[in-house]
Amino acid sequence: MPPVVSPLWNSLALDRAASASLQDQIVDYFRDAVLAGRMRSGMQVPSTRRLALEQGVARITVVQAYERLVAEGYLASRPGAGLYIAESFPEHPLRPARASAARKRARPPRLKRSVPVPPVSERPLDLLPLCAGVPALDQFPWMDWARITARVYREQPKEALGYCDPMGLPVVRAAIAAYLGTARGIACDPEQILVVAGSQQGIDLTARVLTEPGDTVWVEEPGYPGGRAAATAAGLLLAPIPVDDEGIDVRAGIRRAPRARLALVTPSHQYPLGATMSLRRRLALLDWAASADAWVLEDDYDGEYRYGGRPVAPLYALDRGNRVLYLGTFSKMLAPGLRLGYLVVPRPAVEHLARLKAASDRHPPGLAQLVLARFLAEGRLAAHLRRMRVLYARRREALLDALRGRAADVLDAGEPPEAGLHLVARLRGRGKDGAISRRALELGVHAAPLSVFYAGERPQQGFVLGFAGTPVEAMAPAVERLTAAIRGTVNPSRAAS
Repeated sequence: MPPVVSPLWNSLALDRAASASLQDQIVDYFRDAVLAGRMRSGMQVPSTRRLALEQGVARITVVQAYERLVAEGYLASRPGAGLYIAESFPEHPLRPARASAARKRARPPRLKRSVPVPPVSERPLDLLPLCAGVPALDQFPWMDWARITARVYREQPKEALGYCDPMGLPVVRAAIAAYLGTARGIACDPEQILVVAGSQQGIDLTARVLTEPGDTVWVEEPGYPGGRAAATAAGLLLAPIPVDDEGIDVRAGIRRAPRARLALVTPSHQYPLGATMSLRRRLALLDWAASADAWVLEDDYDGEYRYGGRPVAPLYALDRGNRVLYLGTFSKMLAPGLRLGYLVVPRPAVEHLARLKAASDRHPPGLAQLVLARFLAEGRLAAHLRRMRVLYARRREALLDALRGRAADVLDAGEPPEAGLHLVARLRGRGKDGAISRRALELGVHAAPLSVFYAGERPQQGFVLGFAGTPVEAMAPAVERLTAAIRGTVNPSRAAS
């Protein structure tokens, strides 16, 4: 393994007017860096000739400083290789005490205000079975993506390396607009599309631009924890509105918060319960937004995947009052690591969102946008989605079969979902889904607890189980491990109650 050369000595600045000699300053500098942890064991220090040349001192000054550091145990010599920070070194009798006292005295600046942001549901970094929100990464279209990437890189597009339009490159916005027109029935111009870093940034920008701190926002109950977190961070007051088989209960929302400024909804496939919002509810929601002078953010996070039933027109397509923003993401279509999504914005709000986007992260990565634009324009995404619908239907059935055959006494999967990449299975017993989820994680399965999707005080107990990222052959073993976690946590006498 090549030696690790510390770049920290570049900050050494000798003060020729100081009372300490130049040799003492060099010794103090390296000793302090080692004791503070800035230079770690195994790091190579510069040669005496190099340090003397760069600092403008006699070489003998550096040689004698290094000899003192070796004698004190901070440096060690490796024959033929130079000097390195020692593997172990003594604590200096004076320096640590002074440093410790300085650390005790140091205080960070006082925070101006603290925002009680609720936690976003966590997903393990490892690709565990049943993890929700993750597509089939083992089926990512690497060949197509690599071919297009290589072509883009060979062309050396300068426009993708400089500062780009905060809204996104025109070519990718045009490709997204064309895709939405054919795949989702949404008629929009590229000038209305804002390229964002996934759904989360789209929700955050919407909440901060279209509302004022102290405004009320409708959130689905249960609903996406990330949406609640973004709304709370923007200083909004949450009004959890119950959902049923028709989606969000608009009448309940009007009773609870008739003058809310924004509604965050997932009409195509309610997250996490899976209902498709009925046309009746969609029209009622739009009527309420018009009467309350409110905005609606339609989060269509995985609406491309349907396995039954007839698709309903997006809220955006039904809107006649320029009140609906349509949010989509390539995280579920391709991979979350791409961090690419889009927001279709009514024209009156475009400039405001573009300004905040520019102020927050300037613009999306240019090269990734170019690759995505060609991936869309060449029909590669449409072909990938066709393959994935077939695959996900098989994996969905495998999960349902495993739940019915191996976990029916402890879990109730209810009616199978008509869309999406996950399903909900409720606990039949009285166990706590959070504790069971932690135990399942120890067994190598990620079963997201349903309770974390509730903002209220009486959450239902169960699990949000993803099937898209789990191979068919791994489904039954994963369910068996989940049931083992349940039976090891739930009182057996309650399991069948």
